[in-house]
Amino acid sequence: MDRVKDLASKKAAVIFTKSSCCMCHSIKQLFYELGASPAVHELDNDSYGREMEWALRGMGCNPSVPAVFIGGKFVGSSKDIISLHVDGSLKQLLMDARAIWF
Repeated sequence: MDRVKDLASKKAAVIFTKSSCCMCHSIKQLFYELGASPAVHELDNDSYGREMEWALRGMGCNPSVPAVFIGGKFVGSSKDIISLHVDGSLKQLLMDARAIWF
């Protein structure tokens, strides 16, 4: 869990993904379209991936990917991010964390 928290705090927006996950791809694209450049950690391409996946599940992320952190705080998975985007608060969260500037 320490590795996940450490990686999540290194950049304003961080997404833990798997390369084969279509929802992960969609969430990454959403962030790019909003102007953010998130740090993306693909668990299936990381030697500590399985360990990090268990840590994410332990933090309440189910399914474990995509797991999104903004400003070092766990925000949620794809369902949560899409809900935040639809109600207009995702952009503000990214601005507050200085992941985007508008």
